[in-house]
Amino acid sequence: MNEDWNVDQGTLVNAWQEQLPEYLNPGDKTIVQADLADPYGLRIHINAEGRQDYTFDFQCSYLDRREVKVELVDVEREGVTVNEQSEQVQNLTEDYVRHIHECAQALHRITNPS
Repeated sequence: MNEDWNVDQGTLVNAWQEQLPEYLNPGDKTIVQADLADPYGLRIHINAEGRQDYTFDFQCSYLDRREVKVELVDVEREGVTVNEQSEQVQNLTEDYVRHIHECAQALHRITNPS
């Protein structure tokens, strides 16, 4: 990232941990942690609501103060890695990526204050 970054990673993690649940399904659980390899990055773990017992791990990196890049790292079901290409997993992944981007937009008040 080439822009001046004035947000402490801990502040960012706390803001995401507080804001992200508002964009997920009511029963979904999330854990947001600092990406120790990327000072502009987060690791997002989501336990999906429902009987499927899916968990998703995403890496979210700020490209600049407004834009994030979201990558799926892993999907598990009942603790076992699953095929990320299945239609159900693809649909859930797309939904979560969209929600993560929506949360990033909401947090512009922190990352890109005017």
